[in-house]
Amino acid sequence: MDNLNPGIDYIVKKTIPDDVVRLAITMPGQAPQLLQIDKKKPVAAIIADLCDAWSLPDPEKYALQQTEGAEVYITEKNRHEISNGKVLELTISPGRAAQDVFDKISMGKPDSKKEALQKLARHAADVTFASEFISRKGVELLVQRVENNTETGENLAYTLTAFLELMDHGIVSWDILSSSFVKRVAGYVNRSSHDATVLQKSLAILESITLNSIELYHNVAQETTFTNLIPHLKINNAEVQQNCIALMNALCLRAPEDRRKKLNEQLSSREVRSVLLERVVRSRNTGSEMSHQLYVFQQLTFNLLEARMTTGMDDSNRNQVINLITELRKLAFDTESDAQPVKGRPAEKFAEDYKKLGFTDTSNPSNDFKELPPGMLVLDNMIYFARNHTENYTKTVLENSCRADEHACPFVKTCIELTKMLCEILKVGEIPTETGQEFYPMFFAIDNAYEEFFCCCVQLLNKTWKEMRARATTEDFLLVMTTVKEQILRTMNEKPGNLDTFRTKIFSLSYNKIVQLREQERSEKAEWDSQATPVLELREQLKPSILDLIKQHRLACLVDGTQFNKFSVKGRVKDKYWYCRLSPNHKIFHYGDIESNQQPPIESLPNKLQVSDIRSLATGKDCPHMKEIKRGVGVALAFSIMHDPVSEVEALNFVARDTHVFNIWTDGINALLGQPMTSEDAKNDMETLLGMEIRLRLLDTENVPIPASPPPIPPEPDNFDFYYDFHH
Repeated sequence: MDNLNPGIDYIVKKTIPDDVVRLAITMPGQAPQLLQIDKKKPVAAIIADLCDAWSLPDPEKYALQQTEGAEVYITEKNRHEISNGKVLELTISPGRAAQDVFDKISMGKPDSKKEALQKLARHAADVTFASEFISRKGVELLVQRVENNTETGENLAYTLTAFLELMDHGIVSWDILSSSFVKRVAGYVNRSSHDATVLQKSLAILESITLNSIELYHNVAQETTFTNLIPHLKINNAEVQQNCIALMNALCLRAPEDRRKKLNEQLSSREVRSVLLERVVRSRNTGSEMSHQLYVFQQLTFNLLEARMTTGMDDSNRNQVINLITELRKLAFDTESDAQPVKGRPAEKFAEDYKKLGFTDTSNPSNDFKELPPGMLVLDNMIYFARNHTENYTKTVLENSCRADEHACPFVKTCIELTKMLCEILKVGEIPTETGQEFYPMFFAIDNAYEEFFCCCVQLLNKTWKEMRARATTEDFLLVMTTVKEQILRTMNEKPGNLDTFRTKIFSLSYNKIVQLREQERSEKAEWDSQATPVLELREQLKPSILDLIKQHRLACLVDGTQFNKFSVKGRVKDKYWYCRLSPNHKIFHYGDIESNQQPPIESLPNKLQVSDIRSLATGKDCPHMKEIKRGVGVALAFSIMHDPVSEVEALNFVARDTHVFNIWTDGINALLGQPMTSEDAKNDMETLLGMEIRLRLLDTENVPIPASPPPIPPEPDNFDFYYDFHH
């Protein structure tokens, strides 16, 4: 300091510790204060200091509350979310606020009652305020006012909004509700005179009751019919449509066995499907929650096939099966419409027809349908194909019957394997996941979508069999089925809008095209698979730089951030999302609640987690939140950042929407921790990038064979007379 020029004013910038934040504290009627607050200092002590500064008695009657975004009270549990530059307000304590709202709703004048309900709807999402209001029998008060039809108009909308927010905290059981409450809320849905907010909240309440109360399910199902719900799908309001579909899905998911079939049939009816197609699927404005509900709807529709898929041929249905098999034979080989055997074709010759149809047991073909899966679903598929596409069915069967036995494509056998394949692709019988969002528009675009899908695929299979010139051997059969599966998956990944587009695309994807694609992919891996010593050495030299490139990509994805679903102990919280992203300097994770399909700026995310505080990464069943969540969640997509506690919470918990997001984030976090990136995506990226780099390096060696080992060094010459001394 002695060498400083005394004629210059120097600014000495003091480093502020990480535990200290600079805030603005306001209060109506008081001069705002700019303070530096130690995060470790108890909230009660901070409030006491503020009350002393403003000469306010009884500091226990006051609390700090956020003024930006959600008006949340600051407590010891969430104080770590306070960040620099925040503006907080010193206001009355949540207990006093809850009591004031309760009193005004109970006995206040109309204007003050409306103001109190509006405040309750705004603050009910804050668990601190909600706990105080609930402890004063606040939920019971709202339920009573709904049952007595006390509120109308805006007051009713505020009441339902507040009730739903309070119940979402999980403090109060849904079983406390009465059948009269359910009937009243269902009445708001069944009458179209209410505004959109009342309708939306009523649908959401009925859905939550359906999912969380076994006792009240019957009341909801009795009061709410699909006939009354369908008109709401036609309303140009995405939130109403979304909640309407969610309620339909919930009624089917929680339906007892005796009601499930009827509800599922209503769910997949033409009326529901066509409205969804025109008003939702084709709107191209489906957010995350809507995509999830359409995925659940689609999965429930596919699950209607499970009963037939798991039912085999037995004594109870043997006669029915025999009659259907006879119909298949007649449609294929008998030209007369007469139901009796054709003259000149005695019954003993039917075995030859069954052989041409591809039955394994030609003497008793019904035995072919004992295998589970696909059970009786195969026979249903074939009958649908034969009845509704008779010309194509006959053509397919007769083409195979005219081929030599060694080249014949066994129709029944291929249908059995194709049905199993389609059930696997469409995940028939699987419970919808909490995070799934993948749906296929073509299944909404036509009646009997699955059956038409099968008919298209079975014709593709026959076409591919011919193109491959397959023989009737086990090896060729497996090769054909593998090729057909690849054709189906490649085309479905393009998400065609209808079945006609799907048919056009998949039929243009011939076996030769598949071979070309395979050759292209194989050639791209040729250098990677090379075992020549120079190539192996080059590969090892390039690996560190490629690994660093993958690491930078993962970190860049984390910097961009991702939207995640929020979860409670009961499962996914509908319409609640949070966003997490890494700071550009890779030192801090920023996260906070958002609306759907937003990419918020990093400054708007209030919560922070220092990368230096991270201890480890947990995945799957090792995650703390997987031990608490009751409803089925994809455990394989869960991961947690275990960190040194800055609050009572010791982990930042995630559930990815799909495997790709899971791999990106776990790779990125492992990269930050200096741990290896072990995901399949990381391995595939390494293979792809390394193969590309090697090909670029070896361009000059094209058509030059690379020896497996370096050429030998020649022996030394007899003399070195050829040496020339440049110094002379």
